[in-house]
Amino acid sequence: MAKSGVVEGDPMVALKKELQKLVKAIVEESSSDDEIETGFIDRATQTLQALKQRSFVKKHNGNNQNVDENSTSIWGLCPQEFRCPLSKELMRDPVVLSTGQTYDRPFIQKWLKAGNRICPKTQQVLSHTILTPNHLVRDMIAQWCKNLGVKFPGPVQYPDQDGLTEADRDLFLSLLKKMSSTQADQKEAARTLRSLTKRMPSFRALFGETLESIPQLLTPLCQTKSQTEIHPDLQEDLITTLLNLSIHDNNKKLVAETPMVIPLLLDALRFGTIETRTNAAAALFTLSALDSNKSLIGKSGALKLLIDLLEEGHPSAMKDVASAIFNLCIQHENKARAVRDGAVRALLNKIKSRVHVDELLATLAMLSSNQKAVEEMGDLGAVSCLLSLIKETSCARNKENCIAVLYTICYYDRTKWKEMREEESRYGTLSQVAENGTSRAKRKANGILDRLNRAINLTHTA
Repeated sequence: MAKSGVVEGDPMVALKKELQKLVKAIVEESSSDDEIETGFIDRATQTLQALKQRSFVKKHNGNNQNVDENSTSIWGLCPQEFRCPLSKELMRDPVVLSTGQTYDRPFIQKWLKAGNRICPKTQQVLSHTILTPNHLVRDMIAQWCKNLGVKFPGPVQYPDQDGLTEADRDLFLSLLKKMSSTQADQKEAARTLRSLTKRMPSFRALFGETLESIPQLLTPLCQTKSQTEIHPDLQEDLITTLLNLSIHDNNKKLVAETPMVIPLLLDALRFGTIETRTNAAAALFTLSALDSNKSLIGKSGALKLLIDLLEEGHPSAMKDVASAIFNLCIQHENKARAVRDGAVRALLNKIKSRVHVDELLATLAMLSSNQKAVEEMGDLGAVSCLLSLIKETSCARNKENCIAVLYTICYYDRTKWKEMREEESRYGTLSQVAENGTSRAKRKANGILDRLNRAINLTHTA
């Protein structure tokens, strides 16, 4: 049978001729002993469907050969699989989400920019927000349009809700390209990207659209053989840009799982200027909002470097470092790592100096679930420090955290009971918390008092 080709003239005539050839082929094969090729049947079904659709279009447009491509009657015929699940319209620029579902690009971009991190159709959490063109579906839609005798409409240019223009996107790509150029170009581009990602959330989102963007950004830091070769200003600008990217929720997973990111943040903590080290700590804090990132960062050895920076005590770094350590220690495995890396001593020293007491005391209370940490607290004079803090602070949350730590020490270390009894006898510190503290603080304070009183009664009985 002759292969069908494109027939000039009325598309209806071409479709009818194609259908006649296919039907003839099917009839001839059915009269022989051979099985009918399913390809003939499938093509005949498709051609019949196209003829049916074309007839519908012609009915609504008369005998006019110039079919109106904007007619809703035409696009209303499109198969369900060619419609975007969000817009319910024919897809002009089909793209695949990480879950494998296909959407029209402008509509899924709008969904993602609204802060959604799940697939609209499957409700699965997205592993990343990179959109991959679905060329197969686009070609099928284009063929469907050709069968109808209409032109494939192509992507619709919707205005960017974040105010990005094509010129902005071109600028973004050109800045990334400069990261492989001279050091002067790298420094200029890094400074510009730092500024843009600070001021414009839409520029932060651009980095999440392709897997190559973050590696391109960090090219200058990966090219150098030693940290002494990295220009301090360039390192600071690139690390700060990473921090800015990490603020965007949709970027957190992508940034942390880009292989070179965490090692480069650790290098910045070790060798950077104090500004660079502070922003590296802030980036780790921001990334650690995701539980999966807490594990990655904890395993990398970041806690030891953060604790070292905490001990150094640079005023500009303290808040970000304290927040990063707190966030990481929410995960059980990281508590043990922090204790091993000297967190208890560092935290107590700063609390005794009344430096960032709120954040550091909350972290100390969190670590008190680790027995080794509790033993170390007892040895380092935590009891007197915490009892003194209870008396001088007016913050109910701080009193609660102090009592929580004291309760754990009281449970594990009987040698500290005497110090607690003397404090209670002289100042009534525990009784005051048991009477006026938060509900949790009251429970813990009463628990300590009960244990101390039972110990006294046992002593008298003996």
